[in-house]
Amino acid sequence: MQDVLAMTYFWLKAGHIIFVIFWMAGLFMLPRLFVYHQEAPEGSEEAARYVERERRLLKIILLPSIIVVWVLGLMLAMTTGAFSQGWFHAKLLFVIVLSGYHGWLSAYAKKLARGERSMDGKTLRLLNEVPGLAAVVIVILVVIKPF
Repeated sequence: MQDVLAMTYFWLKAGHIIFVIFWMAGLFMLPRLFVYHQEAPEGSEEAARYVERERRLLKIILLPSIIVVWVLGLMLAMTTGAFSQGWFHAKLLFVIVLSGYHGWLSAYAKKLARGERSMDGKTLRLLNEVPGLAAVVIVILVVIKPF
């Protein structure tokens, strides 16, 4: 199996990077939609449109992307023997945290759809920085491999 994976290494890597870009784009976009959603009058047609936009983003872009990122990422780790390397353990921790953030965003979208607005726009704007910070650390870990 590892021989087959080694032959497809560059295809796995390309697919992984492509779907990471899709996933990150969705993670940047969803909190921004939340800000606009919360600024719309409660129960309005505009708020209903944001519920639909958030649902579509989660179902069409974010969910498929996170699944493909995880599958291809684990296949790459198997191909390269990364499971024994310290940088990979650190990267995996950040990817797990980012996946948890994704889950939290999904839960918050459901709360907003029910009309529950428990966070203010400023907090959501700050949360919008989480994927960017995680991406910086992850890219440094993968490229530099500091340990």
